[in-house]
Amino acid sequence: MSTTTEAAHETESTPGNWRAGVVAGIAGGIAMGVLVVAMNEPTIAVAIPSLYGLAPPAAPAAGLAVHISHGAVLGVVFAGIAGMSGIEDAPKLIGAGAAWGVATWAVLAALVMPLWLGAVGSPASPPFPNFAPPSLLWHVAYGLVLGGVYAATDDSV
Repeated sequence: MSTTTEAAHETESTPGNWRAGVVAGIAGGIAMGVLVVAMNEPTIAVAIPSLYGLAPPAAPAAGLAVHISHGAVLGVVFAGIAGMSGIEDAPKLIGAGAAWGVATWAVLAALVMPLWLGAVGSPASPPFPNFAPPSLLWHVAYGLVLGGVYAATDDSV
């Protein structure tokens, strides 16, 4: 006599496509990084790597690597928000990406980053709060690319 035991595994599907979020976040991070380097290289070379003790001295490659990594993580968060919101068509995803760029600017760049840089004693620490218009432009560009690439790479759209 033999018995067979089957294990039932429930899988929970999370909304959004995290893989598309990573790809889109990297693309957005690269696009934003190009703008930052063109408009204010010390942000990439000193401020961003200073968050993790990687500068000074200036370390633009480290700054870009950190920045693109942040873009990827925030792209996954965007994918979850877009999925939970049921946003599926490209124009709405691009708009949501732009809104996400504004939100990341208002919270992370304008509030968290100055406090963090001050806490680690970075020479690139901006005033608090730091609602700098060029940074808003950079973050909106990130969001537009994020939303567009997410729409193009998410297989459920």
